[in-house]
Amino acid sequence: MQINFRTLRTCLSLFFLLTFTLTAYSQNAYLKVTAQKGDGILTLLRRHGLTPAASLKAFIELNKENLGKGNSLYAGKTYLLPPPAPDASEEVPETTAGASAKAKATPGKLEVPLFGEKYAHVDVVDQQLEGAVYYLLAGHGGPDPGAVGKYGPYALAEDEYAYDVTARLARTLMEHGATVYMIIQDADDGIRDENILKMDRDEITYPGMPIPYSQRERLRQRTNAVNKLYAAHKGVYQRMLSIHVDSRSESQNIDVFFYHHENSPAGRQLAESIHHTFTSKYSRHQPNRDYSGTVSQRSSLYVVKYSDPPTVFIELGNIRNDLDQRRFVIANNRQALANWISEGIIADFKAITEK
Repeated sequence: MQINFRTLRTCLSLFFLLTFTLTAYSQNAYLKVTAQKGDGILTLLRRHGLTPAASLKAFIELNKENLGKGNSLYAGKTYLLPPPAPDASEEVPETTAGASAKAKATPGKLEVPLFGEKYAHVDVVDQQLEGAVYYLLAGHGGPDPGAVGKYGPYALAEDEYAYDVTARLARTLMEHGATVYMIIQDADDGIRDENILKMDRDEITYPGMPIPYSQRERLRQRTNAVNKLYAAHKGVYQRMLSIHVDSRSESQNIDVFFYHHENSPAGRQLAESIHHTFTSKYSRHQPNRDYSGTVSQRSSLYVVKYSDPPTVFIELGNIRNDLDQRRFVIANNRQALANWISEGIIADFKAITEK
C-alpha cells in the first residue's frame, strides 16, 4: 500500500485547523470575566449571578489550566463562565408528618409534630409571608454541643438553646404563611419551656441524615441539604438563617449581632432589617441602656460562604456571661428573640415584595 504523504499532510493540516477553530469558537461562546483581588470561585460565580452549587464543577472544568493550588484564582486573570444551569427538574419535597418542619401554610391550622405536643398545633393568622421560603439552621447538634457554659450547677449547651429559638422562629414564621424548613431537627425535644434544657445527641439533618463527627462534614452536609432545596424552589424568594450562641470571657456581656456574605446585598439587607428591629425593641423595653449589636461581613463562615440562598448568621449572646444567659435560659426570652427576629424578617420581605 502506497501512502501519499502530500495528501496526508494536507489532511492533518485541515484537522488541526478545524480543531483550533472549534476550540476558539467554543471559548468565544462563554462569557469572559476578570478575577479581582481576594476573589474565590464562589465569590466570582455569585457576582455574575450563577449558583455555586450548580456551576462550580463546570467552571473548574472550563478553567482548569488557569487555576492555582486548591482551585484558587489569580487576580487580574481572565476566566470563562459556564452558562446558567437549567431549571431544576427535581420536585419540591412534600411534608412528612413528624419528620419535617416544612409546611406550605394556608389559612387555617397546621399540625407540626416536630414542635412537640404543646406547640404542634399552629394557627395561621395571616399570609404576610405567603410565597417566602426560609431555611432555619440551628448551630451544632448531634455529636457537637457547641459552646458550653455553666449556670450554677448546670451545664448549658449552645445547640440546645439555639435549637429552641430556631424552632420557635420556625413556628412564628409559619403563623404568617411562610414555607419553612428546619435543617437540624430533634423529634424528641420539640419546643421546650424549661430553663435548663437537657443535653442530648440525637439531632439529625433534614431529611433524616445522621450528623457526622467531622466538623467539616457536618457543615457540608447541612449546606448541601439547603442548596438542594434551594434549587428545587428556584425562582421564589428564599432566605437562610443560621442561629448560634457565642462563647467569650465570662465578664463579657454582648448583644445579639449578625453576619452576612460580603457579596450578598440581599443577605445584608435581611441582617440590617432584623438589626433595626432589635435596636427599636431595646430602645422601647430597655431605654436606659444602649444596644451594641452590629451587622458585619463574615464571608469566611462555612454556611455563609457555601449556602446558595442569601444567609444571615446570628449570635444570640455569650453563653458564659450571667446577663447574656438570662436572654436565652428564660423561655419567655427565647420566644421574644424568635418574635423579634421574625418581625425583622417580615419587614425585609415586605420591603422587597411591595416595591
